[in-house]
Amino acid sequence: MTETLTVDPPPPHGGSLAHQALVYGSDDEFLAATVPFCLDGLEQGDAVLAVTTLRNTDLLHQALDGASAHIEFADADEWYRTPGRTLGDYYRYVDRLTGTGGHRRVRVIGEPVWTSRDALETAEWTRYEAAINVAFADCPAWIVCPYDTRVLPEGVVADARRTHPVIEVAATVLPSDHYVAPTAEGGWRRPLQPLGTDDGGIVMRFGTDLSAVRAEVAESAARMGLSEDGIRRLVFAVNEVATNAVQHGGGAGELVVRRAGRRVVCDVTSSGDNDSDWYVGYLPPDPQRQSGHGMWVVRQLCDLLEVHTGQNSTTVRLHVGLG
Repeated sequence: MTETLTVDPPPPHGGSLAHQALVYGSDDEFLAATVPFCLDGLEQGDAVLAVTTLRNTDLLHQALDGASAHIEFADADEWYRTPGRTLGDYYRYVDRLTGTGGHRRVRVIGEPVWTSRDALETAEWTRYEAAINVAFADCPAWIVCPYDTRVLPEGVVADARRTHPVIEVAATVLPSDHYVAPTAEGGWRRPLQPLGTDDGGIVMRFGTDLSAVRAEVAESAARMGLSEDGIRRLVFAVNEVATNAVQHGGGAGELVVRRAGRRVVCDVTSSGDNDSDWYVGYLPPDPQRQSGHGMWVVRQLCDLLEVHTGQNSTTVRLHVGLG
């Protein structure tokens, strides 16, 4: 379902998120939007972070001249490695700069990396862009995400209009008519896609004793070629998800482990009425709570994570890359 929202311009020093896409087709269009954004941010006392391509970083340095010394730059290829870790990095950056860094708000130029992504990665990075709207909803951050129409597929640019409440095109900033909120019924949920597996993998049922689950994941992942670091991350993550399955899914669950292309993929399925949100684990946990931290950690450990709730069951699919 598509929701059309009326979105006010970002507040000068609001305590909530402003998230907009910048659709540009030339260097001039990129600079016409981002240079005033940076300069105004510095004038307002905001912290400014630019995560973009090396080419655009050079353009900004030249256009901003001495002001660029007051802006923090990061290489997008290094920053946008996995959705869970990237969102965690942004959250820690905003928290550090607005918590003890003396800034009331953070401005971010965040240009996602779309080249060299396969279909699954593109789908999950698109959902990451949608999840930002709920994960940072109460954060004092103004995020502008550039989309370069010269190099990006039309579908990626079209999805930017669904994931961002506000769109800027040719110096015109308007609410997006195609925006779909993360919580929209049916908006971002999607069934798990069939995997082209390289072997039969293993399937096992488990109960409250998870030692066999940990051993099976470790042995299977090693046999499938996962590195020692990858095995440790996958075993820890599966153990966390299986623990949730036991505690909230009727005391038992099912594990499937197989290799699919350049990843080892584990499905942990539990039964019951646990209607998990598709973006579970993207919302930073409350440090005051004694529980609820698990899925946040799992997203940090995995390269991709999918959550799907069907009729009377929930499956968490964990991906860890072989490379």
